[in-house]
Amino acid sequence: MNQRLDFYKASPDAIKAMVGLEQRIGKSSLEKSLVELVRLRASQINGCAYCVDTHSADARKAGENERRLATVSVWRETPFFTDRERAALEWTESLTLIAGNHVPDNVWQAVQPHFSDEELADLTLLVIAINGWNRFAIAFRKLPA
Repeated sequence: MNQRLDFYKASPDAIKAMVGLEQRIGKSSLEKSLVELVRLRASQINGCAYCVDTHSADARKAGENERRLATVSVWRETPFFTDRERAALEWTESLTLIAGNHVPDNVWQAVQPHFSDEELADLTLLVIAINGWNRFAIAFRKLPA
């Protein structure tokens, strides 16, 4: 498989817009480890090899352990994640797969107690951003180094 297009070079303004989302996420109160788990889980669902590789490495740099990284795709069946992380992962899955579920009330009821209103908006922006990056990387076949 070969890269189809270097989207960074093709449209610097588009990437600048995406980076703007990332800057807001970086200023949020969301924990770095949680941010990387969300990015990793969405990337797994979307099948983005580049992003799974990148965010696994970023999570390790942020102090994430191998056991949790290895089981994030099956987080429901493990005791390794906090209630807040579980709520964020469920929110991530529901938003990433939005066409099939339209974010049901039970998902909202699971996430809402664990995050402030601002954090919920920032968590949603995070899911939007990683899904956008996944679509750039998958569409143009950005490959892990």
